Amino acid sequence: MKSRFLIFTLLLCGLYASAQQAIAPKKALPIGVFDSGTGGLTILEAMLSLDAFNNTTGLPGADGKLDFSTEYFQYLADQANMPYGNYAAENKTDLLKEHIFKNMAFFLEKNKSKSDVKMIVLACNTATAYALEDIRTKLASEGYNVPVLGVIDAGAKAALAYQQEYGSGTIGVFATAGTVASNGYPRTLKAMAKVKGLPELSIISQGGAGLAESIDRDWSYYVDTLTKARNEYKGPSLKNSIYKIDSLLLAAYNFDKAGNKLLCEYDGKGSCLDMQLNDPSNYVRYHLVSLLENMRQQKITKPMNTLILGCTHYPYMKDTIAKVLTELYNYKTDNEYRYRAYISEHVKLIDPAVETAKEAFVALRAKQLTNTLPKQKNTFFITIPNTSLSEVQLQPDGWFTYAYKYGRVAGTHKTYVNYVPFDHKNISDASYSRFKQVLPNAYKEIVKTF
Repeated sequence: MKSRFLIFTLLLCGLYASAQQAIAPKKALPIGVFDSGTGGLTILEAMLSLDAFNNTTGLPGADGKLDFSTEYFQYLADQANMPYGNYAAENKTDLLKEHIFKNMAFFLEKNKSKSDVKMIVLACNTATAYALEDIRTKLASEGYNVPVLGVIDAGAKAALAYQQEYGSGTIGVFATAGTVASNGYPRTLKAMAKVKGLPELSIISQGGAGLAESIDRDWSYYVDTLTKARNEYKGPSLKNSIYKIDSLLLAAYNFDKAGNKLLCEYDGKGSCLDMQLNDPSNYVRYHLVSLLENMRQQKITKPMNTLILGCTHYPYMKDTIAKVLTELYNYKTDNEYRYRAYISEHVKLIDPAVETAKEAFVALRAKQLTNTLPKQKNTFFITIPNTSLSEVQLQPDGWFTYAYKYGRVAGTHKTYVNYVPFDHKNISDASYSRFKQVLPNAYKEIVKTF
């Protein structure tokens, strides 16, 4: 009887050891962080600098040790196919999902240059809004036990927490046009508020067409060498019927006219026939004025006291956004404050990055995926156009033309992009300079890969 029990115990221990051996390699894999461009580096920065938990117990509370100190990361920017926010407007959300699924397949691929990943963080609001649940369903159906997190829940949770602590006001959602079209934030905010038993929310959304694109230096929205207006421009202008610059609001916009930040198309008499934005700060100015004007038109008089930065690129412009909001709070026309009925003196800017990082830590612990083995070097990948396709159409800067990018059709099974590491050709020195200033921890990890 004792010998049988001993054999059973040995078998059980053997099975346990085998299970532990099977788990250990997965624990040692990197965490995948995905965005349509470099905006998701704001999420990575939050994860690299987070100290919100006790690393021994896993309970909330800083312990002086970085929460992801034992982890390493695999970052992917789908730069060739961005901006994601425009696919909805072009009726190509099926193509958008196809791009996202291909990028998830990249994360799960193993080859000489990369491993697969143990968790995926969708550091992209548009991808979260349109594909999070589909990704989870698809991966589960294909046998992948890989947790996938998005950023919208985190942003909504932080906004409601601020409202509960400091008083109810209008919640602004400043995101890409695609994220706004998905209604992802209002839907999530209302569902969370219902669970918490909160009163009906006041929510206003603004699609920031061109802002993320200008931050990532998309040629259709921003070219730093331009000296005059151009036909290929896609952003807000006097002639843009959807994102129209209102000539009656020029004083409110208060555009920065230094250098080539604001471009005009002039007639023979020197009058400006069209006006084009050519700097991220001017896109911020246009869209914040537009948001407040929408509140005026909708007669939303509950002042906005919370603004969710619903695109991971927007925290790069956090200081500019705060400055412009203060300007607009103090802006007068005919000796009256134009926007004070619609905006609080202090507007809390909600960056979902930290809350997303916290959720990732909790998920790692819950899934028993915390790395206990030596970590590897972080890796950074970006998509570039696959120029071997005979049909490909490129802009002067080497990226897809707008017409080709959004003219493609889902389901053709073509390899539109190649995956390559970050370098100084596919990402500008100006962008690296911005990373160094705003995202010091992520920047240090990037330069280690060169």
